[in-house]
Amino acid sequence: MEQEQHELYEYARTRIAQKKWLYYHFVILLLGVVFLYVANKWLSFYPETDWWVWAATVWAFLFVFHAIKVHVLDSFMNKEWERTQINKLIAMQSERIEQLKNDLNNSKNTD
Repeated sequence: MEQEQHELYEYARTRIAQKKWLYYHFVILLLGVVFLYVANKWLSFYPETDWWVWAATVWAFLFVFHAIKVHVLDSFMNKEWERTQINKLIAMQSERIEQLKNDLNNSKNTD
């Protein structure tokens, strides 16, 4: 039971760290967009175009991908999912090995 409690604790700690980095990413995104706007509009860094909008859009898409990873993908592709997939693959490999052994035995018996 202690191993199970430890795994639950580690999973919770990992999820909290992921969400923490997502929130940091969001704050940095907001500060970065403000900086890009100020550089483009107020500091006249290539003022002929609104390049800050494109940079902010790309950064926002990256943030959305990060949020999807944290809230969607990692929520169901956790340790339990990994363990299930590993067990499936091990079972398939064991079944295939047994089939090959049986085929080998059958071919020896027919010789």
